[in-house]
Amino acid sequence: MSNGKQDPKREEAEAARAAQAAEAAQAAEAAEIEDSTAAAAEETAEAEPAETEADEATRAARLETEVAELRDQLLRALAEAENQRRRSQREREEAVRYAAAPMLRDLLAVADNLQRALESVPGEVADENGALKILLEGVQLTARELQTVFERHGIVKLDPMGERLNPHHHEAMFEVPDPEQPSGTIVQVVQPGYLLHDRLLRPARVGVAKGGPAAKPAAEAAAEIEAAANDDEAPEGSTPEG
Repeated sequence: MSNGKQDPKREEAEAARAAQAAEAAQAAEAAEIEDSTAAAAEETAEAEPAETEADEATRAARLETEVAELRDQLLRALAEAENQRRRSQREREEAVRYAAAPMLRDLLAVADNLQRALESVPGEVADENGALKILLEGVQLTARELQTVFERHGIVKLDPMGERLNPHHHEAMFEVPDPEQPSGTIVQVVQPGYLLHDRLLRPARVGVAKGGPAAKPAAEAAAEIEAAANDDEAPEGSTPEG
């Protein structure tokens, strides 16, 4: 019989059922949240590969461009270094090759004086005077030895008698009226010139013909020289055709 008070056991049972219902509701809510999270994760996972592939393609293209630029810069730097090395080597070789030019240029005056000494003594006078002849032979020997030394060191003498005036190697001092020689032909050498290897050490001072026929073009002159050489090489007893 009920006396207006609830049974404690009944209250405990109802409380337990309420707690179970709350737990079930929480579990269902948690499951629903977990399902939503998993679905979102799957969608994200499906979208990420496409974005990653695009990023990788962009990154690869950028890296290829950077590699190409760096390779171009490296090749340019190597080429510049090689050019600089060759320039330095060429400058060193030229410095060694032409280092003695100032001293050799001063020695040319010695060669000129020896030549003047030889030209100042006529041969018949030397033959009549034994001592003078011996002295003249000594000067000749000295002059020849000096020329040998010049040749050993790459000094070439320019004695352009009969050649056409070349302003790169010759210095015209005066003109000589000579109708028999082509105008501009060297008819007198006042002072011989010299080359040190392929560089002018001193120009030859010359006199050139004036008033003669015009000089032949270089091509025509070369053809005539070649024809003369061919005639000299023709077998003996052969006759020209015609």
